[in-house]
Amino acid sequence: MKVLIVDDENLALGRLKRLLNEAGITDITACENGLEAMKEIGKNSFDLAFLDISMPQISGLELANHIMEVSPKTFIVFQTAYSEYALEAFQNGGVGYLLKPVRLEEVQNILEKVKTLASSNTEVDKKIVGKSGNRLYIINTDDIFYIKADLDEVIVKIKEADVYVRKKIGDLEILLDTPNFFRVHRSYIVNIDKIKSMKSVEQSKLEISFKDISTIVTSSKDGAKVFREYLEKVSL
Repeated sequence: MKVLIVDDENLALGRLKRLLNEAGITDITACENGLEAMKEIGKNSFDLAFLDISMPQISGLELANHIMEVSPKTFIVFQTAYSEYALEAFQNGGVGYLLKPVRLEEVQNILEKVKTLASSNTEVDKKIVGKSGNRLYIINTDDIFYIKADLDEVIVKIKEADVYVRKKIGDLEILLDTPNFFRVHRSYIVNIDKIKSMKSVEQSKLEISFKDISTIVTSSKDGAKVFREYLEKVSL
């Protein structure tokens, strides 16, 4: 198993490397910051990445998003010194989290979980990492209702929260290049599978309602035209 560990604290980095060695992992690349890790990710493929959440320049969240784009089969574990990051969200697709100081038993459990998931030959779904307040979310794309551009980031709407992701909407449009996601406005991408109903409003725009949430998204005039044409084609 090829493992990447990234932490700007030398003691934490050394401790995790030692614990991985004790657990039988020897193929380890250790990086002290996100920039260094980005270079390694460009050169190598990793089975598992341990990422510190709070790092300068490039955070663990930003690094995780990059890994998910270029190497979606890499399993990701977050590590943190703050218990408020130990969140329910990791039950929805993330391998897990480790609370510092990390213990050998926790590392062994993570490695066993990764081995089980890898041997199942299950296709790894694309996931998006973001925050809502102090909560950290790893989002399965099937859970997304819509995505809204918000300055230099986006708001990803899931049932439980509005999750902020440090990406531009164009980046997510590329990532979500599947038939069920459609850009209906320069500021909105919608999940067609989550749409409950649509109605025409002024200037032939569309008001889009979703299952299970009350929010309504309004398309642009051009977006509505292209969306109608697309729906007509797929319904044939």
